[in-house]
Amino acid sequence: MSISRRTFTLTLAMTPGLGGRSVVKVLARNDLLNRTPEEFFRLGFESYVEEYGLMRKAAEYLVAHRKTLLAEIEPLETRLEVLGVRWAVITDAGYPEMLEQFDPNPPAMVFIYGNSKLLSAKTFSVLSSRNASEQELMEIEKLTEQGVLGGEVLVTGHDKPEYQRSAVVPLRWGAPRILCLDRGLFQVLGEDLRNEAFRMARLWRYEFDPSTDLVVSPFRPEAGMFGVNNQVRDRLVAGLSNRIDFVKVAPGGNMEKLAKMAKKAGRKVEVY
Repeated sequence: MSISRRTFTLTLAMTPGLGGRSVVKVLARNDLLNRTPEEFFRLGFESYVEEYGLMRKAAEYLVAHRKTLLAEIEPLETRLEVLGVRWAVITDAGYPEMLEQFDPNPPAMVFIYGNSKLLSAKTFSVLSSRNASEQELMEIEKLTEQGVLGGEVLVTGHDKPEYQRSAVVPLRWGAPRILCLDRGLFQVLGEDLRNEAFRMARLWRYEFDPSTDLVVSPFRPEAGMFGVNNQVRDRLVAGLSNRIDFVKVAPGGNMEKLAKMAKKAGRKVEVY
């Protein structure tokens, strides 16, 4: 039985040592050479390293697990399909265009769960550098409420106070939101993707509602928080926002970089 492009993409994404950009390189080279997934999996270590430019760890894994790799992926693919999780690489039609327009180095692959119609909605975010004061956190809530009541869809994160104070506002009004993660879907929403993303949100809604909200993650479903994941998440939030309010911008920090990127991309930016 032939391997579909969808299954092949997921298999590559779940291969240790093979990052999102490497997935895109493999797909592009296979397309160029008219090489099938079956033919790719029959290649040797040298071809993976020299022809595809893969890291040694990834090449070694592909060679060592070529007979079991697909069998291991099939249950995950079935599980994601049953749960309603989609995945898209940057070359796919389903990849969010706003990310490509915003970021010169966007995530090569994203996992999407929930109300994908929100990707075409009028979106906004309220961003802040870390260690915001209580007054600044209240300003985040106020600006978020103004956007929500104005009919815009909030884009936010889940795991720092500055994001959490905005993320609960749509819940109070029964409005949708887009949550961007710095780790995998299962790490945040649980094995069945039913948990609300953080404790404070559960005061308003105990279970995550995929018919209302959307979650986007550029990380493997089981992946934990590592290294610069939080910066990738911040770029994801900003990239999916039509406009951005900045409450606190630390000089030389990540928020200042995002403000410059947003202006360059033609997004509306306000700094309070």
